[in-house]
Amino acid sequence: MILTKAQYDEIAQCLVSVPPTRQSLRKLKQRFPSQSQATLLSIFSQEYQKHIKRTHAKHHTSEAIESYYQRYLNGVGKNGAAPVLLELANEVDYAPSLMARIILERFLQEHKETPPSKSVINSMLRDPSQIPDGVLANQVYQCIVNDCCYGPLVDCIKHAIGYEHEVLLRDLLLEKNLSFLDEDQLRAKGYDKTPDFILQVPVAVEGHIIHWIESKASFGDECSHHAYLHDQFWSYWNRSFKEETLYTSSPNVYKDAKKCKWCQLLM
Repeated sequence: MILTKAQYDEIAQCLVSVPPTRQSLRKLKQRFPSQSQATLLSIFSQEYQKHIKRTHAKHHTSEAIESYYQRYLNGVGKNGAAPVLLELANEVDYAPSLMARIILERFLQEHKETPPSKSVINSMLRDPSQIPDGVLANQVYQCIVNDCCYGPLVDCIKHAIGYEHEVLLRDLLLEKNLSFLDEDQLRAKGYDKTPDFILQVPVAVEGHIIHWIESKASFGDECSHHAYLHDQFWSYWNRSFKEETLYTSSPNVYKDAKKCKWCQLLM
């Protein structure tokens, strides 16, 4: 599915004042009934991540961290079963999973002799039962399961969707009887950074010669296109994966024909 720039801008503008909750997603679907749930969720997530990056620093000052921690302690002191952390995250407009990380790290600093490592914190966020405080474990769990943009649960879902689309793409290539090499085969040949599939015999799609395909199971807006070009795609050009036009297999690809010629919809 391809969105025009005007359609994308309308959705993005609507998201400016929408809190990152499942209720908001339902309202968004009612506002844009012609767009799929997956499209709206992906745009929603990307726009919210941009917002978090812009405001990240103010939530990580020593004053902010101490204020959040004291508010957490006061809240659970009154009612440990109430969703104190989740409500705090929503109040200050910060992702629940990231708020949980702040409070967990501050708690461990207070109760451990040595500062907690990043791997320990990540492990506890993936499995809150490892947290040595039952109330905090429950608070962290509530944040994780109610966060639709960040956290280990979202990461698992994204990984599963990405793998699913790679499998679908492989099946499509086999169905079309196209000869290709996948990432594992390319790594065996010594390549450390590769696209998902390289076509051993290039094909023409809409007048463009396609040498390789990169599967991105997310919405491709202009910002993400530029990031992928800089961080990933141009390295293929500089290696041996020459192409006339870059192609991805994103399920939803933002496309402005005047500005964005590098990315077309394959699937």
